[in-house]
Amino acid sequence: MKYLICGLGNPGAEYEHTRHNIGFSVLDALAVAHHCAFESVRHGWTANFKLKGRNIILLKPNTYMNLSGKAIQYWMQAEKMPLENVLVVTDDLALPFGTLRMRTKGSDGGHNGLKSIQETLGTTNYARLRFGIGSEFAKGQQVNYVLNRWSSDENQALPERLTQCCEFIQSFATIGPTLTMSQFNNK
Repeated sequence: MKYLICGLGNPGAEYEHTRHNIGFSVLDALAVAHHCAFESVRHGWTANFKLKGRNIILLKPNTYMNLSGKAIQYWMQAEKMPLENVLVVTDDLALPFGTLRMRTKGSDGGHNGLKSIQETLGTTNYARLRFGIGSEFAKGQQVNYVLNRWSSDENQALPERLTQCCEFIQSFATIGPTLTMSQFNNK
């Protein structure tokens, strides 16, 4: 059984360790935990590992956020991946910093990466793990906020939150989204 875990973010040094790139950061943490390395491939970077007999494919698209759907669709087709085995990891302004929520469907909530995925796949019925980045910005400063680096307090709390994200993802691939949501969403 195969699973595609896609972390949303933007390529390039200027976007590293920003709130909007939390999807990349989560996948980096998962790759370190499973001793695998990313390699440059078509439409992004991938890493693979085995978990309880399952093949986990990590994908960091290089298509920029607003074309994330193109990379996901390509890798779903290349790996003959059913939609129910796809999980998208993304930032979410509507959740307080560090809050984690998994959903199996939903709107894009104004997120350009999710909008691209929905338009490309033609559905809102795909699993996503939302990482709360908070909304501590002045009116009209949303873009600057999401593209800025974490505060020092957030940076201190980040390792624990990344570990919990990895637990969410591993659970998704082993016991499925329904049990994962009931076990982890209210932590």
